Amino acid sequence: MQIDGACHCGRISFTAEIDPTRVMVCHCTDCQVLSGAPFRAAVSAPYDTLVLRGEPKRYVKVAESGNRRAQVFCPECATPLFATAPENPTQVVIRLGCVRQRAQLAPAVQIWKRSALPWLDELHDVPGTDAQQGFLPAVPDRKPQSDSERRHPGTSTVEQPE
Repeated sequence: MQIDGACHCGRISFTAEIDPTRVMVCHCTDCQVLSGAPFRAAVSAPYDTLVLRGEPKRYVKVAESGNRRAQVFCPECATPLFATAPENPTQVVIRLGCVRQRAQLAPAVQIWKRSALPWLDELHDVPGTDAQQGFLPAVPDRKPQSDSERRHPGTSTVEQPE
């Protein structure tokens, strides 16, 4: 299947040939941090099918698996585009969020489930709206946080108000 996509600002765009049965969700902590989300959805493609327009930036990281991975993103808007081996790549793992056909690409597998956030299975029970309605849900009243609570949320020894 031919796919195409672009970063948020449009500076970088691409096309690639993918197998739609190779769509995955990764729950590893690197993907959580690098995507700013509880998981990352992606699809692999042969490197030689990727046609890239624009000059992305690369950040090389050693993953928990021990593999070195080049994280490729737009230098202007920082949209994550894909990851690949930093030397002699044969595959690219394209981030589904920047693929125009993403609604047609359902995940076939989840990996690194041991790092999956425990509340994901119940997400379908959380109330929602079809668009942002100009408000955020009401949250319980809280006393203002102390400086130490703001600096280190969740690790403070200060008792949290109920």
